[in-house]
Amino acid sequence: MADKTYILNKIDIERKLQRLAFEVMENNLLEKELVIAGITTNGVIMATRLQAILKKETTLSVSIVNITLDKKDPGEVLIEPAIDFSDKSILVVDDVSMTGKTMLYALQPFLAQKPKKIQTMVLVERELKNFPVQSNFVGLHISTTLQELIIVEAVDGVLENAYLI
Repeated sequence: MADKTYILNKIDIERKLQRLAFEVMENNLLEKELVIAGITTNGVIMATRLQAILKKETTLSVSIVNITLDKKDPGEVLIEPAIDFSDKSILVVDDVSMTGKTMLYALQPFLAQKPKKIQTMVLVERELKNFPVQSNFVGLHISTTLQELIIVEAVDGVLENAYLI
C-alpha cells in the first residue's frame, strides 16, 4: 500500500464543517428552507453534521436527502426520500471532488424539478477537473497529481481524517 500523507485530521474536519456551515448560512439568509443532499456515504455524514450545526445556529429549516450513485460508473441516480424539489434551495454535498464527474451526475435529477437554486459543497476540492463543476463551498483546495488519490475516512458516522495516497 502506498504511503499516506495526511491533509486533515478530525479536529481540522470539524473546523472546516463549522466554517462551511456559516458560509451556507450567509449565502441563504433569505431562505426559509434548505434541502441538503448528501452523496453516499461520506456526503451523507457531512450533510448530517451540517444539519446539526445549522439547526443550532439558525432558524433555517433544514432537511436531508441521500443521493446514491455508482461513483465509478454514474448512470442511475437515486434520491431518498423522494420529495418535490421545485422552488426549493438545494445544497449537494460530497467529501471529495476529484474530477467533477460524481457531482455533475448527482446534480442531474434536481434540474428536471426546477429548484429555486442549487449549491454544491465538498470537504476537499482537487484542482484537476475533467468536468466543469466547481463547488460553491470548499473546505480545502489541494493540487494533486493525476496518480494521487484523496481518501476521507469515516468511523461510526464521524469523518476522522483525509489523506493522499
